[in-house]
Parts: sequence; structure tokens; C-alpha cells
Amino acid sequence: MTIGAFIIGDEILSGRRKDAHMAKLIEMLAARGLELSWCHYLGDDRERQADAYRRSFATSDIVFSFGGIGATPDDHSRQAAAMALGVPLAMHPEGIKELEAQFGAEAWPNRVKMVEYPQGARIIPNPINRVPGFSVGTHHFVPGFPNMAWPMVEWVLNHDYPDLRAASKMTRSFLCHDARESVLLGLMETFVARFPEVRFSSLPHSIDPVNPKPPVIEFGVTGHAEAVETAVDWLRSELLKGGYRLD
Repeated sequence: MTIGAFIIGDEILSGRRKDAHMAKLIEMLAARGLELSWCHYLGDDRERQADAYRRSFATSDIVFSFGGIGATPDDHSRQAAAMALGVPLAMHPEGIKELEAQFGAEAWPNRVKMVEYPQGARIIPNPINRVPGFSVGTHHFVPGFPNMAWPMVEWVLNHDYPDLRAASKMTRSFLCHDARESVLLGLMETFVARFPEVRFSSLPHSIDPVNPKPPVIEFGVTGHAEAVETAVDWLRSELLKGGYRLD
């Protein structure tokens, strides 16, 4: 199952606020043996958001969208999702009940705008202030505030995908000294073709022009434990045959 994320807000792109959602989502997924496949950052631009949502709605991906679901003029996620789906916004009856339970008469006339969702949406409970997020299909929209968003994502994972778990993955890495990617490219291509069930990475260490040292490559292999061990053993053996020193 492919899982993706949108992180919304001009404040993220301008650097006024640091994004913490991607790292937390990776952590929550990893606890279930799952991985984040993609993540896009978008500013507060309704048309651009609608275009992005339109593309993701055309897939079967599970998608979490963080931010932009409020009722102020800079919030566009609810409207953009409706545009992408080609449906109107509609007041959600359960959402209204949540707001009235929290705010009473003060829910009207402005706060209730926050539960105008794309027609057919489902609510995501908010344990902090009872202002819900919403889901449409496999897309899930939560606030930008981490203290609200993260328990809401946890609720979605437990409620909508209780059986979506995979065997835990591991990563093994090691250093290959006096190695250049250009020389080892053929070996790396052979490795990828031979072990398609694992993920491979090659990270050359930066070269200091002032104090030059022999080049070093950090190789990484990620996957299920048995497959990783087999793949790493093969790669290390081939590099040792080539006379390279490994750590």
C-alpha cells in the first residue's frame, strides 16, 4: 500500500515554522512496519492544492494532508478537496454536534464553517478541542497543529486501517574505503538487479578540498531481515574480492 502526505502552509515554505509532521508520520508508520512513499509541501494556494489533490485522488494511495482546514481566508484545504472531487461543500451533521458540544451557541455563525466538508466526507475526531478533521475515501485531512494532528492520524490508522501492518524492516550500512561511485557503478547495478526485494543506497562522503582524504562510500541496504542479510553478505563479498577495505 502506497502512503503519501501533503503538508500545507506558506509558513512552512517561508521558514517561519519548521515542519515536524513528516518525521512524526514516518515514526507512526514505522511502528506498523509501514513506510511513507512520498511527501509534498504546498503553500496556501487553492488552485495548486486542488491540482495536487486531483492527482492523488486518482490513485489508490492512502494520503494524509496536514493543515489548511480552518475557516480563515488563508485556509483552502476543504475547498480545494471539494474542487478536486467535483462536489460541493456541505455542513456535516456530526461535525456540527461536535462543535456545539464544545462551544455551545458560540459555534454559530463562524465556527461551524470549519465543518463544511466535501459532500460525503467522514469526520475524524479531534481529542483536543473537538473540531474534527475529515476523510474522503483514503484521503485524510487534519489540522496543522501537531498536538491535534498526530492523535488524529493515529486514530485514522487504528480505526480505518487496523490490519494494515507489515513485517518490520531493518537497515544495515557499512563503509567502503578508497571507493569511487564511478568505478563501482557496474557492481551496484548488478546488486540492484540481483536483489530487487531490498532498497539500496550509496552515499559518498563529502570531499574536503583543504584536507583531502581517500574517498569513502557508505552503502545501505533496507528490507526484511533475512533478505537484507543475504544481500549485504553478497555485496561485502564482492567488494572484498575487489580489494576494498570495509567497516
